[in-house]
Amino acid sequence: MSAERVPITPDGYKKLQEELNRLISVERPQVIKLLEHARSLGDLSENAEYETAKDRQGFIEAKIQEFKSKIAMAEVIDPSKLPKKDRVMFGVRVTLELIETGETVTYMLVGPDESEPENGLISVVSPIGRALLGKRIDDEARVQTPGGIREFVVVEIE
Repeated sequence: MSAERVPITPDGYKKLQEELNRLISVERPQVIKLLEHARSLGDLSENAEYETAKDRQGFIEAKIQEFKSKIAMAEVIDPSKLPKKDRVMFGVRVTLELIETGETVTYMLVGPDESEPENGLISVVSPIGRALLGKRIDDEARVQTPGGIREFVVVEIE
């Protein structure tokens, strides 16, 4: 069974690599120093600093493995190299109008590892992202959200 590839923009991929490098080159050495210091304090069975440092080490090692896995499964897709964007797809910036209120919102569709809805980046696998894929300007999209069904009209695709 092969692992499914996960789409990601070049910027998102770079951020994953930078975080992995930071964990390996900064966080890991810091926790090793904490462990060495805690060991120097003596009896490890009653050494709270040692236990805390070991917990931190486990957390950092798990994060390193998580980022290695994300990078291994990443499929870098450069939106600027995709064909003309007359449909909503990965990497496009889409402006929507909420039918109920007339309010507009702009999102860029990105991979799940770079989703930041508060910054206008939504995952192509999120409910809104899935509902928008393939839509054209003036198409409507109905999305089930935690707050209920929301209806949008695609106003612009960049």
